[in-house]
Amino acid sequence: MSCRADPLVLDFVEWIAREPRTYAEVISTWKTSCPRLTIWEDAADRGYVARETIAGIGLIIAVTEDGERLLRTNGR
Repeated sequence: MSCRADPLVLDFVEWIAREPRTYAEVISTWKTSCPRLTIWEDAADRGYVARETIAGIGLIIAVTEDGERLLRTNGR
């Protein structure tokens, strides 16, 4: 069964899946001034990515199991 997902959300989750990213990197790379482009917030709200704090590194964003499943389901 295929899960239809927003292509930009898929791109975002795939980018995070390559390696956990710092919160600052995510914000600077995926920031937008358009209130209709809520890619990063949508991915977090849907449970595809999560915030984690790692000692010595700080706040990072990593893909969750649901995010990995989303990628597999959509051939990524």
